[in-house]
Amino acid sequence: MKLLKLVFATALYLLLLGLVWLAIVNFFKVDVVFYSALGAAAVALAVQALLVLATPVLRELNPFEKFQHLASCVLVGYILAISVPTVIDRSLSFYILEKLQQRGGGIQLGKFNYIFTTEYMREHRLVDIRLTEQTESGTIVIDGDCVKLTPKGEKIASFGRFFRQSLLPKQRLLMGEYTDQLTNPFRRSDTSPDYLCH
Repeated sequence: MKLLKLVFATALYLLLLGLVWLAIVNFFKVDVVFYSALGAAAVALAVQALLVLATPVLRELNPFEKFQHLASCVLVGYILAISVPTVIDRSLSFYILEKLQQRGGGIQLGKFNYIFTTEYMREHRLVDIRLTEQTESGTIVIDGDCVKLTPKGEKIASFGRFFRQSLLPKQRLLMGEYTDQLTNPFRRSDTSPDYLCH
């Protein structure tokens, strides 16, 4: 019986989360999709906590079961925030599938570099989105025509480089060949770029 109540409570939380997310995307301004998805999860969790405390059916759960249920709602909300709207919003893999569908189901392999550097960048306003997200996250500041790392951004970039070089696969399949190219993608960068801030 308690298992059915917990299943019901979880289904209720998912329904609440879906309704809050629909309200956000239809009636509110969104700065960053991921943060808005986390906000939706937090609002749904607050309503769920009230329901767990006030609803006769859910009130019968003991305090530890209530805690476990709400803790699982936190995890489910976080997982869904990352795995659904955030992934779909920024996923290159989804873009490839959608672009193939848009173009009748097939595109010449040799044209994908053009699609990514021209159509993808323009259609998804990729630079604008990423600069907005980083500014809102406090990792960069835009000073005139110069984008600069903040101390927080410096720490995150250092962590990312460490993780990439130490904890990503050294032999990863890329177009039929195993390579460590993505553990150090900067090894092929220009040595003297003309875009530095002075």
